[in-house]
Amino acid sequence: MAGIYIHIPFCKQACHYCDFHFSTSLKKKEEMIAALKTEITLRKTEFENSPVETIYFGGGTPSILSVAEINDLIQQVYAHYTVVSNPEITLEANPDDLDTDVFEQYKAIGINRLSIGVQSFFEEDLQLMNRAHNATEAEKCIREATVYFDNITIDLIYGIPNMTNERWLQNVQKALDFGIPHISSYALTVEPKTALASFIAKGTVPDVDDAVAQEHFYLLVDTLANNGFIHYELSNFGKPDYFSKNNTAYWLGKKYIGIGPSAHSYNGVQRSWNIANNTKYIKSLQEGILPAEVETLTLTDRYNEAIMTGLRTIWGVSVNRVQQEFGDTCHNYLLEQAAKPVEHGLLALETTPHGTVLKTTAKGKFLADGLASDLFLLNLEETAE
Repeated sequence: MAGIYIHIPFCKQACHYCDFHFSTSLKKKEEMIAALKTEITLRKTEFENSPVETIYFGGGTPSILSVAEINDLIQQVYAHYTVVSNPEITLEANPDDLDTDVFEQYKAIGINRLSIGVQSFFEEDLQLMNRAHNATEAEKCIREATVYFDNITIDLIYGIPNMTNERWLQNVQKALDFGIPHISSYALTVEPKTALASFIAKGTVPDVDDAVAQEHFYLLVDTLANNGFIHYELSNFGKPDYFSKNNTAYWLGKKYIGIGPSAHSYNGVQRSWNIANNTKYIKSLQEGILPAEVETLTLTDRYNEAIMTGLRTIWGVSVNRVQQEFGDTCHNYLLEQAAKPVEHGLLALETTPHGTVLKTTAKGKFLADGLASDLFLLNLEETAE
């Protein structure tokens, strides 16, 4: 199975924390949609033997497109790829773009999963982040969405300056009160060259506090666990049967194609990424040229990615797979490097019917990325010699 990600590089306005690729100008929207359709066509041979199981519209803000424009892109995929009978088709959307009429239209064109960028239910948080919607729109949108869609996920951000534990828990409780079956939650990070970074440097906004973010994280984990959610990936929580198929495929190393400017792709051996420039992307596709750079992954890259993605998930890192795929030297290195964090209760070795698995413990979950980096190899090719 495989997935297709379609990047829609347009937004109404720039969120202060965002460093994703997008434009607030819609002047080139028609040309962009034509270019996206061309790229979908040009890359059809990459999935000749792999049925498409998921189609994911990300951004940017995909809901800024009309229903007809989104449907054109979906139909382009169906015209050139083998698609399973009931694919997961996800659309990222902002609350200010959603109303009763559009929900019905989305369902009619095959969208069956909504990812709603709420971020917070509190006005002061939304204003600090420069979100396009307000708190009232966030609640109204979700109330209406649950009438038409069962499979909904919302984004929530924790560690926001001046956010108390009480307000964070109220955010989480509001999501639970709406019966949302999936939540993606991220710590607010300060990316270089963003408005937020500038405000913090000038002292007009307090800096983020890692200790506060960690406290919010564990409050989230405990609250959602008590409400039947499974913490299946570091930033993702789902009720049974509501895990994101698109994201799960990514973490398990399945193939995917990224369509659109700045989009990334992976085929098991190579990674590629499109140019992050709308004008150059469009011009290249008008000439029938794929505007991508390609990197062939080394054994080191593949090992490190297996460690990074594995430790972020409930499935962990298969120690047996490491031995089979990367050899005894790498297998021994992994166990040696893991010994201290296992001793400190941050990692655990579990015996399963399929062999030994290395996982983060409850204590180590928030530190998953740092723990993974401690297990990385710098040059597996030399180590294996």
